[in-house]
Amino acid sequence: MSEFPTKAKVVIIGGGAVGVSTLYHLAKKGWSDCVLLEKNELTAGSTWHAAGNCPNFSASWAVMNMQRYSLEMYRTLAEDVDYPMNYHVTGALRLGHSKERRQEFERVASMGQYQGLPLEMMSPEKAKELYPFLETHDLDAVLWDPLDGDIDPAQLTQAMAKGARDLGASIQRFCPATGVTQKDDDSWIVHTDKGDIEADYVVNAGGYYAARIGEWFKPYGGRDVPMVVMSHQYFLTEVIPEVKAWTQENGKKLPMIRDVDSSYYLRQDTYGLNLGPYERNCKAHWVTEDDPMPDDFSFQLYPDDLERLEWYIEDAMARVPPLGTAGVGRNINGPIPYAPDGLPLMGPMPGVKNAFEAHSFTFGIVQAGGAGKCMAEWIVDGQTEWDMWAVDARRYTGYADHDYCLQKAMETYGHEYAMHFPHHQWPAGRNKRLSPNHDRMIADGAQMGAFNGWERACWFAAEGEDTSEAGTETWARQGSWTAAVKREVEAVRDGVGVIDMCGFSRFTLKGDGAAEWLRSMVTGALPKVGRMNLIYFADNRGRIVTEMSCIRHGEDDFTLMTASVAQWHDYELLWRNLPAGLELADISKDITTMLVTGPKSRDVLAGISDADLSAGWLSLQTAKVAGHEAMLSRVSFVGELGWEVHVPTQNAAEVYTAIRDGGAAPFGMFALDSMRIEKGYRTWKGDLSTDYSMLEAGLGRFVRLTKEQDFPGKAALAAEAEAGSKKAFATLIIDAPEADAPYMSTIFHNGEVVGETTSGTYGYRVDASIALAMLRPDLATPGTELEVNIFGQLCKAVVQKDEPLWDPENERLRA
Repeated sequence: MSEFPTKAKVVIIGGGAVGVSTLYHLAKKGWSDCVLLEKNELTAGSTWHAAGNCPNFSASWAVMNMQRYSLEMYRTLAEDVDYPMNYHVTGALRLGHSKERRQEFERVASMGQYQGLPLEMMSPEKAKELYPFLETHDLDAVLWDPLDGDIDPAQLTQAMAKGARDLGASIQRFCPATGVTQKDDDSWIVHTDKGDIEADYVVNAGGYYAARIGEWFKPYGGRDVPMVVMSHQYFLTEVIPEVKAWTQENGKKLPMIRDVDSSYYLRQDTYGLNLGPYERNCKAHWVTEDDPMPDDFSFQLYPDDLERLEWYIEDAMARVPPLGTAGVGRNINGPIPYAPDGLPLMGPMPGVKNAFEAHSFTFGIVQAGGAGKCMAEWIVDGQTEWDMWAVDARRYTGYADHDYCLQKAMETYGHEYAMHFPHHQWPAGRNKRLSPNHDRMIADGAQMGAFNGWERACWFAAEGEDTSEAGTETWARQGSWTAAVKREVEAVRDGVGVIDMCGFSRFTLKGDGAAEWLRSMVTGALPKVGRMNLIYFADNRGRIVTEMSCIRHGEDDFTLMTASVAQWHDYELLWRNLPAGLELADISKDITTMLVTGPKSRDVLAGISDADLSAGWLSLQTAKVAGHEAMLSRVSFVGELGWEVHVPTQNAAEVYTAIRDGGAAPFGMFALDSMRIEKGYRTWKGDLSTDYSMLEAGLGRFVRLTKEQDFPGKAALAAEAEAGSKKAFATLIIDAPEADAPYMSTIFHNGEVVGETTSGTYGYRVDASIALAMLRPDLATPGTELEVNIFGQLCKAVVQKDEPLWDPENERLRA
């Protein structure tokens, strides 16, 4: 037996499929001096009772990438590591009952086509040829994935474990970690029952124990891990003669079925069937004092609770009648971790240096391969091949308390297969952070949405307009919000509007040398004292990490503002690289912002402020507004004359009331989005992500290769500038009669995939459907005709000039 390791580059806590995959991928990248700790046997947590289903399907671009990689890896893994595995590539039929579901299928199939996946829409009649026991009379659409299937979770994990060991990594079974201590140099001591291990990095891959492990990191900056443990139940039938006869005749298993509108999966298991519902009347465990989490739940299950599945069982028996002819052979009811949105928590551990997270996987088997790849990249390279914000642990900040996590996990589990419509707001876990103007906006008809926990108005309903949740459950342009958004845009265009932008992420940076350090971090130039501009941070590939508004009060005195949801991500970008002697503070909750904008905005502010309203674009000033001190910045994200009014949170209600009473009409986030796209303004993690370089995204004017500072990505951007970019930014006007292009709609030219949209909506000032896009560079020429797949409909699109569609000379903005 090998000696117990006392030093390691990385220690991974947790021996499920994800933890083992992370070890395997670290070893593949050359980091073989890594150790995995498992308190029991490998797979003892959620992995051992997982169903092992392996879909490519995801409505998330990042998650589809991760799952696609996993399935590619699994198809050769047995041979790669010389370990036998049961992996059945059966194909899968995803059943849809409505036009909206068909549109979702069409969208995901198009995304899959871009990623090289053979997803195919087919008729219910064709589906019945593949699955003869299927009842199809009420189906509208079927999506076929020939690469879907199922894998044995234990064999998968053991195969990756063998691969990791063969490359020199160490796995310590029956060796529980008991705590961690961070040293002065930010490295770690991981404590175990067998001794201590010194490590440069630690990974919490603790599955449903991740929150308990997370407690160890609180003394070093950690937080409550935002997750809940849900009970997931599926059962296996006894042998079904019809299934056995079909299998023996055809020499293969039946395809998987997912009836997503009814909310269950059904797949063949030996000669029986495996039914796994995601029931609305779901149950969380270990969330109350009378149901405490046990110290060890290895290889254990909850008691059977089939009563709550009765509706789903009856529906599945009607869909596949042979299911009703067999008894239940075995029931599985086990714990599965859920983050609030049902996606995993991965990447740098918020608030803690040299620590990472890879847990809360609700579909850990299909995602394990890709997750291990991404984790190894994060740890070794400091960045991932694909933009992984969708699963980044920093997407949840301080508002995500236990109440929020429980409400959202119950909602997400019960709607596991739900469609996520672009204008629909989910109701659970709301009102965690309220603007001082919340009640006034509600009285004005505001329909709210959550942005990093902050409630902002999405649109304002007039008397008698539909405010039901059902009214927003559509992919179409026309919905309950449409008339309101048009009304709000026109109010801003012709007069003056105000939007409460509570929750901006806002940091102060001070200290001798702050300006010089910031110059070494950003791609371009800093503003002069008393001015503001946009600054961009790139990774070492020149890809976009984030965008901030930089407000310069003094030579070394800055306020940096960024997207609400970017709060922890962007703060840590600064904090993790901050030199000694500089002061960085998060003041997001102390100050709030209102945007007053439109051709009559100057008139409104003149009546309530002593500001110099003749000051030019991008100017800053301190002035009194409604009797309170405020900072006014001459900018407008909607491209009209306007000012951001920044005030202490405690004064915001009086200032907002004065602006409204002065004649400004309220507008919401949907109208803001419409107008910013007309101006070609980008948003973070849509148009601005690490999937694109600064030059690809058309942001070359914010890159200064001649400056002396060697900022991250400088060499890569210089090389790209010389060799040419692989993609190019463009604005499209689309002949889209029914719906606007969502994020990652595939773009075609002469039948060939040539790019993707990064955001899209209807522009009411230019009366057109608009999309911002990334294209093959030779096609980013004004007048080029393309086609955009919008929910299965190929819509003609035309590339526009490289200038804003609305007010291209910025005359209104600078008025």
